[in-house]
Amino acid sequence: MELNKKIILVVAAILTIALLASGCADKTVSDTESEETTSAPEPVSITVSAAASLTEAFIEIEEEFEEENPAVDVNYNFAGSGTLRMQIEGGAPIDVFASASQNHMNLLNDQSLIVEDSREDFAENTVVLITPADNKLNINGPEDLAEAGTIAIGNPETAPVGKYTVEALTEAGLWNDLQGKSILADDVKQVLVYVERGEVDAGFVYSTDAATADPDRIEIVATLPTVTQISYPIAVVSSSENEEEAQSFVDFVTSDEGRSILESHGFTA
Repeated sequence: MELNKKIILVVAAILTIALLASGCADKTVSDTESEETTSAPEPVSITVSAAASLTEAFIEIEEEFEEENPAVDVNYNFAGSGTLRMQIEGGAPIDVFASASQNHMNLLNDQSLIVEDSREDFAENTVVLITPADNKLNINGPEDLAEAGTIAIGNPETAPVGKYTVEALTEAGLWNDLQGKSILADDVKQVLVYVERGEVDAGFVYSTDAATADPDRIEIVATLPTVTQISYPIAVVSSSENEEEAQSFVDFVTSDEGRSILESHGFTA
């Protein structure tokens, strides 16, 4: 009987030691997993406000940039450059601004809202006249627009493509006759949609945007000689809380790799 008690006590002791050892091992594994989880910081997010015409090129740039810079997460805000400028003036939390107009960047610079030393020109573009694919009115150039019922252009106040268009048509002596036929769009992408859907007889867009359209839905009929050279500047916004990461993005856009991507989308880099 005494022997049985000793055996029971020994077995109980062994089981207790085993349980304690198991608990320690679990704790060690758990602590290790916790340390591994906390050792990988979340990527720093930056917001890039970019002209709508840069959409396709910048999406590709984002993929390449994040692959080379896994600690940075890029978020985009695409719209007309004037709209984006006003958002920055209103205090929107933007890190980088890429404009389709020098004027909008100049306005921000005058207010010390960009880091002046970070500013660089990185691309150029052209404006083209497009029609629906059937081109029922046989429009072959701006001078034929007298026959058009409606023409889509970007709003000159917010979309640089509209300002370039109005300047060029004014220089050609056509704007007074065409102004009443013009439907203003928020940005160049909206102009493209109006023409693709056949909702207007013609429209003015960047050549890079025309290249993204279905060739069965639009026709490029002419290049519009612009008064002002179409040059795209990019800069870090002075209120950015992630200036180092923002500058890294600007550096990538203006690098050989970034310029190569822009050229593949039809820009002159």
